[in-house]
Amino acid sequence: MTILPAIDLKDGKAVRLSKGLMESAKIYSNEPWQVAKRFEELGSRWVHLVDLNGAFAGTPQNLEQIKQIRANCNLKLELGGGIRDEDTIKMYLDLGVDRLILGSIALKNPDFVKDMASKYPIVVGIDAIDGMVAVEGWAEVSTISATDLARDFADAGVEAIICTDVGRDGMMTGINIEFTKSIQEVSSLETIASGGLRDIEDIKRLLEANIDGTIVGKAFYEGTLDLQEAFELVKKYE
Repeated sequence: MTILPAIDLKDGKAVRLSKGLMESAKIYSNEPWQVAKRFEELGSRWVHLVDLNGAFAGTPQNLEQIKQIRANCNLKLELGGGIRDEDTIKMYLDLGVDRLILGSIALKNPDFVKDMASKYPIVVGIDAIDGMVAVEGWAEVSTISATDLARDFADAGVEAIICTDVGRDGMMTGINIEFTKSIQEVSSLETIASGGLRDIEDIKRLLEANIDGTIVGKAFYEGTLDLQEAFELVKKYE
């Protein structure tokens, strides 16, 4: 299982939200690259980056911070938030981002995502509220179920699906294993759980359920998960 510690970027700072609400943002660092460096020191191979401003604006909004992270650490970078066209994908890859997350556009223009996945390292982000796909920074809820959308990308060449239970995101109420497994089963793709992770018990549950990966956010920032302990536990299962 791959653990991907997360940095959410808002107005140039590293923040965490509760249930995706921008007004709930809590600032954890004014220098996001230092957080990424800390993840590397603790044993991470990846960092999961989200341009929160970009998710709402539809264009990159925290480029300088992403450049600083790339320049100051050797982690693999996974990035999402406001990526709507091929030029933006190529721009980020040229900056040294390793793979890109396409979220809202996966629902609105799945053919575009499939085309991009045939050329570039693409991850599909599926965010759900009560099982239904949420888009545009989770401000809108569609009439399409998360499992139906995941099934549509089963043979599309995407590298993975990140599935977020929005109701749990940033709440540290525990990972929704059942939701994650449903996405994994219908897509047969690498599936990364996101939303609600609290402590080492969640890591154990994910490992026992054979989930491919998980995003770690507020649990690290609030100190309820020892990230180094989590990495060591995952190694025992390899």
